[in-house]
Amino acid sequence: MKGEILKNYVNGKWVESESEKTRDVINPAIGELLAKTPMSTSREVNQAIEAAKEAFWKWRTTPAQSRIRYLFDFRDALEENFEELAEITTLEHGKIIDESIGEYRRTIENVEVATSIPSLQLGYNFEDVASGIDEMVIKQPLGVFFCVAPFNFPAMVPSWFWPYAIATGNTYIVKPSDQCPLTMVKQFELLDEIGLPKGVINLVHGGAEAVNTLIESPDTIGMSFVGSTKVGKLLYKKCGEAGKRVQVQGGAKNFITVMPDANLERTVPNLITSFLGNTGQRCLAGGVLLAVGDIYESLKDAILESAKKIKVGDGLDESVHLGPLASEAGMKNVLRIIETGIDEGAELILDGRNVEVEDKLSKGFFIGPTIFDKVTPEMTIAKDEIFGPVIPIIQVKNLNNAIDIIHANPYGNASSIFTSDGKTAREYQYNVRAGNIGINVGVAAPIATFPFSGMKDSFKGDLHGQGKNAVDFFTEEKVVITRWF
Repeated sequence: MKGEILKNYVNGKWVESESEKTRDVINPAIGELLAKTPMSTSREVNQAIEAAKEAFWKWRTTPAQSRIRYLFDFRDALEENFEELAEITTLEHGKIIDESIGEYRRTIENVEVATSIPSLQLGYNFEDVASGIDEMVIKQPLGVFFCVAPFNFPAMVPSWFWPYAIATGNTYIVKPSDQCPLTMVKQFELLDEIGLPKGVINLVHGGAEAVNTLIESPDTIGMSFVGSTKVGKLLYKKCGEAGKRVQVQGGAKNFITVMPDANLERTVPNLITSFLGNTGQRCLAGGVLLAVGDIYESLKDAILESAKKIKVGDGLDESVHLGPLASEAGMKNVLRIIETGIDEGAELILDGRNVEVEDKLSKGFFIGPTIFDKVTPEMTIAKDEIFGPVIPIIQVKNLNNAIDIIHANPYGNASSIFTSDGKTAREYQYNVRAGNIGINVGVAAPIATFPFSGMKDSFKGDLHGQGKNAVDFFTEEKVVITRWF
């Protein structure tokens, strides 16, 4: 029902929030109300923490083989409800349906990797460290963890964390995006149906009050966060002061370098996907295009022609290539940044403002592909994360100039190079300080068995999400030294 106030999921039950404060969940393609997200109170959040705390010991002593059977069931439920899940994500976020499908493939991938916990959580041992003395390491769960999830990948990002957390024997609380919460609500409906024990996993809607309560509680162990660097740094500090484990995946400005020997026919489609995929609203989106040497003119022309062919519209329309921005505020911010680019002297060679869409989409939050030429590294559009379908192009002399520009930027989430030369590619991956490097790959998104990395201001913490990093984050290594007389 449109305008319905969403419920929290605590201790195995759907619970109405006592808060009178809500945030509207809007379909960004048509600007219509879908639901309302409650801003849960500290008391409600503490109820979820208490439920997770109470459930921990019984769940922790449940054999891993039994724990992962629930994940197998959840994986099957995701497959059975795949189309509906993808449509919900497109409905509340705006991304095109193919991108929602891809997001859910990655979500399922993480659930599948988490079912390998009986292997991933193995410790190690050594006999006779001294005469008659053996030593071993065992990886044990710690208690209640939580995540603060972003709006741009409402299905996938939480799966970097919670499947690994509960598979290793912890209990969990998801604080979904208050802007795009329907995706996680549907997932929790499926989790409820598979019969996970009460309190093992909980969902609490809310804003700053909910997050601060989760951090300040003496009964939570650690936080996983994905969002802006500004907010991430504040939460990182608060978690440190509270003695929490923490993973903070922050903002990004990802530079993509195209060398003169790049295969343009194959490179350009990759670049279009990198810069414009998810309407530019992803931490792995292309941020600046660095055109090296004499490839500049031909690359610029090819990018321009490809971008002009992009169809903008409702993401549920399978013929559409580019959906709306996820919110009116996000759209206004991108429009402001475009104006700043013009004011600072960049040449706007493709203007996505006032893009034409169907009449029924007139209230949607649309910006078409936008390309800036004659950009310099000092400009705002070359330094700051835009989070929209904007391509700034900088012409550079050589590879060293490109790397210098990359290193001058405070972010280090991802960077890609397109080249046919192995030596150049190796030099790039060896020297560039970014957590995810692409070689002839525009979106360097690690599969679930590898960590989703990040460096510099793009990541704060020690262990990343996904794979073995996630297992290590959600467990503590206990050393046991034994001697028998």
